Amino acid sequence: MASDIDLHLGRRLRRRRRLLGLTQQQLAVQVGIRFQQIQKYECGANRISAARLWQLAEALETPVSYFYDGLTEALDRRDSGSGSGEVFSRKETMDLIQAYYQLGERPRRRLLDLAKSLHAEGDPV
Repeated sequence: MASDIDLHLGRRLRRRRRLLGLTQQQLAVQVGIRFQQIQKYECGANRISAARLWQLAEALETPVSYFYDGLTEALDRRDSGSGSGEVFSRKETMDLIQAYYQLGERPRRRLLDLAKSLHAEGDPV
């Protein structure tokens, strides 16, 4: 299971890679690994070693400290229970919202009722 630090580093890695317009494959080639490893780093499934973090920072033209920017605040939000804003930064969430608003009013209302009923069914009694 990924630690909060691994997840944070992975998010920062993805953000910087996308900012530079690089694909996972392009970044992987630059640091001499397979793109699947970049995927695993970005989702926090695999830890990034210090040496690899250095290589990634070099390839992404950023200091190593970039990956740790905002870490303290992210951990504080987690500890205070206010990390729900991360849900809205996920691509899946944005895709769902866009699809939802492309529906007409009646289907949208029915979908919302369905989602609420599914959530209610999943609640422990």
